[in-house]
Amino acid sequence: MRRIISLALLAIAVLASPALPQDMRDSGIRDVINRQIEAFRRDDAAAAFAFASPTIQEMFGTAANFLSMVRQGYPKVYRPRELRFGKLEAVDGKLLQRVLVTGPDGTLVTAVYEMIEIDGRWRINGCYLLRAGEEA
Repeated sequence: MRRIISLALLAIAVLASPALPQDMRDSGIRDVINRQIEAFRRDDAAAAFAFASPTIQEMFGTAANFLSMVRQGYPKVYRPRELRFGKLEAVDGKLLQRVLVTGPDGTLVTAVYEMIEIDGRWRINGCYLLRAGEEA
């Protein structure tokens, strides 16, 4: 009986731990970015557009316009060879996820994704590229 109570208390402590929600947040954000990249790789404009925030969707109007912009303006994100997730940090009230991207030509950039949560789901609210090693 003592063992059951100890396990129950341990489970409560783990579930109440502040690290768990952050881990879940981090993995949810990474999942959204990975899923959008996979949609770019398939040229699935509708799926890629669905991960964008309403602000971004309004800015581009259609999934086709959005995909065209990414293809032309962000070729390293559109067809990356490799992604490595870096820090997730809050800066000036914005949640920013850094991703080291190896582009199709082998060059490195840091993609900085601004993330927002809408109705319990993460959305991408913008992305800008920095040369590897450059700071925002």
